[in-house]
Amino acid sequence: MPTGLLLGDEAIAQAALDAGIAGAFSYPGTPATEIFEYIASQDGRSGAVSALWSANEKVALETAVGASLAGARTLVTMKHVGLNVAADPFMTLALTGVNAGLVIVSADDPGMHSSQNEQDSRAYAKFAKVPMLEPSDSQEAYDFLAEAFALSEEFDTPVLLRTTTRLSHGRGRVVPRVPVDLEPRSYARDVDKYVMVPGNARRRHPFIEERVGKLAEFAETFAYNQVDKGTADLGIVTNGVAYLYVKEVFPHASILKLGMTYPLPPKLIQSFAEKVDRLIVVEELDPFIEEEIRLMGIPVEGKRIFPIVGELSPNIVRDAANQAGL
Repeated sequence: MPTGLLLGDEAIAQAALDAGIAGAFSYPGTPATEIFEYIASQDGRSGAVSALWSANEKVALETAVGASLAGARTLVTMKHVGLNVAADPFMTLALTGVNAGLVIVSADDPGMHSSQNEQDSRAYAKFAKVPMLEPSDSQEAYDFLAEAFALSEEFDTPVLLRTTTRLSHGRGRVVPRVPVDLEPRSYARDVDKYVMVPGNARRRHPFIEERVGKLAEFAETFAYNQVDKGTADLGIVTNGVAYLYVKEVFPHASILKLGMTYPLPPKLIQSFAEKVDRLIVVEELDPFIEEEIRLMGIPVEGKRIFPIVGELSPNIVRDAANQAGL
């Protein structure tokens, strides 16, 4: 694929094809629908990708689990409320882990442009104790999808990638990576790992806790958790499209952009906080990052200043900051 302007959804889809997926499974729902539609219209790098609409999100994820265990990289896409439907197999999948990489894209809809609620999917990452990545633009949407498959296979876990309407339907320049052609991984029968009767599940729980710890260590050096150095007067922790608004509204502030929002990197956050006089979080919807930082014992502000309802914009961030005297 040549360099081009892609919707965030298209960037995710192209990245999945370039990452060597063999299967894509989905149930339609804005703002995620275009991901699957793009994949279904393309050929994979090793022949045709099995791209199937499913009866619902639960069926989509369960089909993807079967493909992953059989050795094929798979992508599952849904909107935020669809993750509720898929929650049962999702929670079990967090225990069993994967064989080939399995990535779940949950597209949130701040502002409820086409949804019945403003659910924040980041809560599911903490709930299931699986890693979550949040891109800021189309290029990161492309890059993060490749990183998600690598994480999935390295840490034996499903990976959540959260996007939002503004990213999914915004267009940006994307420079592609070199596509990969992958041979399917071999399947090994492992009842203790994949059959979650109570006795097996009890033995898997310590594995999840150990995995979260290793992921937190990985997050400390994750390339997309980055610091933009600025004045020491104000430090801002942010993520996703909110990062772009922060860059516009606070051009002189120090900024910690988190590409991995679960688990968070405590050492990196502590080091950043120690270098600034005042620490705030700018994030859409729930105070997810703010509360995690507060649990680390670090003084931080967030939803006291910025709205918890609706999507953000540069004007909304600017008005809230002015009212707070920032």
